[in-house]
Amino acid sequence: MEYKDYYQTLGVKRDATLEEIKKSFRKLARKYHPDVSKEPDAEARMKEVNEAYTVLSDTEKRAAYDQLGRGYQPGEEFRPPPNWDAGFEFSGRGFNAGESADFSDFFAELFGKMRGDSGGQRGFYRQTNLNARGEDHHAKVMLDLEDSFKSSSRQISLRVPRMDAQGHVLLENRTLNIKIPKGVYEGQIIRLAGQGAQGMGSGKAGDLLLEVSFNPHPRFRVDGRNLTMHLPVTPWEAALGEMITVNLIDSNLKVRIPENTQSGRQLRLSGKGIPSNPPGDLLLEIQVVLPPANNEKARKLYQTMAQELAFDPRTQARR
Repeated sequence: MEYKDYYQTLGVKRDATLEEIKKSFRKLARKYHPDVSKEPDAEARMKEVNEAYTVLSDTEKRAAYDQLGRGYQPGEEFRPPPNWDAGFEFSGRGFNAGESADFSDFFAELFGKMRGDSGGQRGFYRQTNLNARGEDHHAKVMLDLEDSFKSSSRQISLRVPRMDAQGHVLLENRTLNIKIPKGVYEGQIIRLAGQGAQGMGSGKAGDLLLEVSFNPHPRFRVDGRNLTMHLPVTPWEAALGEMITVNLIDSNLKVRIPENTQSGRQLRLSGKGIPSNPPGDLLLEIQVVLPPANNEKARKLYQTMAQELAFDPRTQARR
């Protein structure tokens, strides 16, 4: 996926005001609009200009785009950092798959998921008395995996994009105290009633929808409700089979390693993942670890194995 420098496309500075962005867009639209332009690449250039304007003229999208930082060159191979959009509060406006397809892969990757489709209200309910429920907002929040194994409270800070009177995008901090239910899993939505946009007239405020994601954990990988971890075992545990203790987040678990287990084998323990309803599974990826031959006794043991076992894994692999 190629990086897009939207400021360069429109020919404006990164601190340009909204009026400067609009002015540049109108100028480029007159130059490249396919109906009037004589430029050979007018249609492609107009598409690029439209995409850049779509992002930079929108307060939320521009704030999110700016979060990626600088240092990338147009056309450079690019992948957004994991959870780059965490901590932003968005209004729920977004693009469905068909609309995102009108723009580049870069645009679709960054903004195609800024939608609030998790049962949320988008826009206002129109009513004849001008009373309408407020729009739902949404944000991704980063939790520790340990939070899923107990009910707890947590203070979170969200960045809310807004535009000042001069047309510059600003980020305001919003602090909330939230309750984290036990068993919360990656991708789950925590709904905070009344914490979205204000309603019109006597209409109720919308809700704030928090999408849960987890910070990287030193021992576990998270996939929805499931957990995966590497389990190092000794050669004799793998060859002979053994009951060993696995340290989990909130408990210890006895696990039997089957005889003749090889590195890379995966053991699935049903219901031992995230304690949601239903609970996820725990997947143990076996890694056979050899003791180092760093003393005479260890070297002799390895020499004896080499002589007595007559085992050639390369021959085994060719069968």
